[in-house]
Amino acid sequence: MRVYFLSYLPAALKLNGLYLGTIDGFERHIELDPKDGVLAEIVPCDNLQPLNFFLDEKFFNDPPKYTDVYLTEGDAIIFIREYAIKDVKLDVVYQTRFYGNLITIFSQGGIYLSAEGAEYSLSPLPLCFSSVRAEQRTLAGREVLAIYGGNSLLVISDNGKTIFLNVAENAEFGENLTVTVPFETCAAAKAVCDYTYDGEALTLISSRTVETRTPEKEILHFAFFESVMTRGDFAKYLSDELKTKAGDLKSYLGEFVSVAVPPEKFYLIHGNLPAAGLVYPKSGNLYEVKYFAVEFNEDKISNIYPV
Repeated sequence: MRVYFLSYLPAALKLNGLYLGTIDGFERHIELDPKDGVLAEIVPCDNLQPLNFFLDEKFFNDPPKYTDVYLTEGDAIIFIREYAIKDVKLDVVYQTRFYGNLITIFSQGGIYLSAEGAEYSLSPLPLCFSSVRAEQRTLAGREVLAIYGGNSLLVISDNGKTIFLNVAENAEFGENLTVTVPFETCAAAKAVCDYTYDGEALTLISSRTVETRTPEKEILHFAFFESVMTRGDFAKYLSDELKTKAGDLKSYLGEFVSVAVPPEKFYLIHGNLPAAGLVYPKSGNLYEVKYFAVEFNEDKISNIYPV
């Protein structure tokens, strides 16, 4: 089995105590047999907590929560998604009283939101909320607390409940909540989502995807699959003949949640195909990657087939 390593932060990789180099956003790989139970140690930069685990059959069936594991053609891709903070002392990032609720964002080995009022809740937040700004806004005639952390938005209702938490490039508060959510796609797609609010929860009533960039021919097939995933105007990538079957594409491709670039081994086996890896959830943070390729008629896709 070839195992690829990726990490959202630069980190040192050790296998059975042997230092093998650094891992980051570019894939590194080794060959191993899960039956051997190799001990992996990941030591991140920025003085974060190191990780260790055995690369055995149990790992590839039920990976730990801080990883995302992708199974592909008998191989596996391991993405280290998060590291714990070494400093576990309590540090209050933000605190305010809002409609009888004590709202606190604090750091203690991670970033957390505490809401204490008629009820009490404690929930983890992304690390981008280690520094925040906040303001009270009016939504559908009711006060809400909007907290911005990095590129994300947290909205808390007047009863102290989280009603929205997501990446948001822009947010407009009024009778409805309108949020612009950027996607990391070849066409720089953005989803504009409208929500109604009944005082308890948000309800999505409309969503449209806008692609803001024209992708180059070399990555057109990636842009097409991403457009299908984000429910964009993917038919514009198709030939006139294939456009008549555009309505069947979603069921043909299935409910994939991400589009990946195939690793080097894929091209060594299959040749230089215009192909993409479509990522399907299996369970929790375990995924399966299936490859689909396209054929072009000039600049339009005339055929889509599994590899």
